[in-house]
Amino acid sequence: MVKMMYREAILSTIVEEMTRDPNVVVLGEDIVGGMGTAGGPEAIGGIWSTSIGLFGKFGANRVIDTPISESAIMGAAAGLALAGKRPVAELMFADFIGVSLDQIWNQMAKFRYMFGGKTKCPAVIRMAYGAGFNAAAQHSQAVHQILTGMPGLKVVMPTTPNDVKGLLRQAIRDDDPVIFLEHKALYGSSGEVSEDLDYVIPFGHARLSRAGGDVTIVSTGLLLGRCEKVADMLAAEGIGCDVIDLRTTSPIDEEAILDSVEVTGRLVVVDEAPPRCSMASDICATVAEKAFASLKAPPLGVNPPHTPVPFARELESAYLPSVEKIEAAVRKVLSFR
Repeated sequence: MVKMMYREAILSTIVEEMTRDPNVVVLGEDIVGGMGTAGGPEAIGGIWSTSIGLFGKFGANRVIDTPISESAIMGAAAGLALAGKRPVAELMFADFIGVSLDQIWNQMAKFRYMFGGKTKCPAVIRMAYGAGFNAAAQHSQAVHQILTGMPGLKVVMPTTPNDVKGLLRQAIRDDDPVIFLEHKALYGSSGEVSEDLDYVIPFGHARLSRAGGDVTIVSTGLLLGRCEKVADMLAAEGIGCDVIDLRTTSPIDEEAILDSVEVTGRLVVVDEAPPRCSMASDICATVAEKAFASLKAPPLGVNPPHTPVPFARELESAYLPSVEKIEAAVRKVLSFR
């Protein structure tokens, strides 16, 4: 194991997979950066520092700076995938996905189905998402609930650098289109990472971050850390929480959630998306349908309000589910006896 940042785990995995497989190519806006400027190639190297050095290692045929056109990036990725390449395409912000939904939703997600399994679309679409970075309403949204609802797409949301490594490697090697969502507020976080060049994490396998028998808490991304803080605080009072990191929302590890709720009888789902049609509402409904007899309290979702993400730092802080709000929800489900 070696310690590295979240963004470093992304970059190192891409380097390893490009070295292993010459069919892996990367494309996106400013992933090289500086072309035609005094700084020359890689004067920028990506606004998130996740593509630094790629151009020098692999050249212009495999590291492609694109125009500012999300639909062109996704269309090119779809064509590359059908032609036998394994594109890793970057959308700078997840908020811009609406521009390219036809290429993703109506094309990539449906190729294998519409062609009767005679073709595949091994494309990875990386995008930064989430609030907590003061990037305002058009650059701070959580869009996983929209993408999770699209059949044919796999949706990945790594929380730790080690999960970045195992899940991104799995995504690049997968034969289906994978949406790889990176929380922008986690890029600077650090953790231990496997050095095994074949280390992968299969999709649909959640991670148990904390273990306890009183309440099940389900989350992912930035908010998982807040759930862990709540679990640690309550542990000091003798209250045990199972904290489940989903890792992937499609496929989702339904079994892990149901197994936990059968023991705890109580569920809190903490989700960064607004409450209507969110992952929180979906998971609460699933548990109510499939584990109703085990429930000791109504399942609760903890979401931001149904409003755009505020720009002001104080308002953005109030917008996101806080440790205090998560703790209040846990105590609420515990109040049912």
